Amino acid sequence: MSSNPEIGLSIVANGIATNYHDQGSGEPVLMIHGSGPGVTAFANWRLSMPVLSKKFRVIAPDMVGFGYTERPAGVEYSMQNWVSHALGLLDALKIERAHIVGNSFGGGLALALAIRAPERVNRLVLMGAAGTSFKLTQGLDDVWGYTPSFENMRKIMDIFAYDRSLVNDELARLRYEASIRPGYQEAFSSMFPAPRQRWVDALASREEDLRALQKDTLIIHGREDQVLPLSASYKLFELISKSQLHVFGQCGHWTQIEHSSRFTKLVTDFFLEAA
Repeated sequence: MSSNPEIGLSIVANGIATNYHDQGSGEPVLMIHGSGPGVTAFANWRLSMPVLSKKFRVIAPDMVGFGYTERPAGVEYSMQNWVSHALGLLDALKIERAHIVGNSFGGGLALALAIRAPERVNRLVLMGAAGTSFKLTQGLDDVWGYTPSFENMRKIMDIFAYDRSLVNDELARLRYEASIRPGYQEAFSSMFPAPRQRWVDALASREEDLRALQKDTLIIHGREDQVLPLSASYKLFELISKSQLHVFGQCGHWTQIEHSSRFTKLVTDFFLEAA
């Protein structure tokens, strides 16, 4: 067993050796991370998993191209392939249906999965989510355009958080070191090259598909988010008929970290309603 908490279990999903965390028991909850540099499932969900796993079986993978999951030569980083990877993980774990929590990029992925395979999805939670078209923010352009250095990682961390006290040199150094592991930056830089508005649009689902989506959906956003504009969540709220929207004030792109206890309570209550 690795001493690195970011390394969990390994399983082959859609032909890819996948690093994932599997905690708790009960209704399965698939948690899909965002696309920041150096991100892993553990880094994204480290405060949420211990709480949610008291009530649910929490599954949090490193999606292909991120973290400690295999990066096969020649793999195409596309929404279609990321959805296939997530469905492959559910298949490998013999999970027929799950709640899905998607953060940022992961929110766009969660929506695309629910549209492609609605029979595999119970309820959705979208946090600062992609999934609709919006004007590329300077914050997102900076995140996707990251080049490895400690100073650049520190700047990126400041963009993510409203409360700068959450961002210290130790956190920035951990994320920087994660971003310079062999093969990581090559994969990351190939996902969202400039000009980057096209990648916002590539993560977006068609509006007619979002209008047709019949899933109970909780949309969560930080009012001061500099990465994904709050207007994107208002748009999702308008398009998804069975949705509710919760906005945290004094909160950036890290709702699950900046308001961790409120976040996990909201999500727990929302999923328990479906029981």
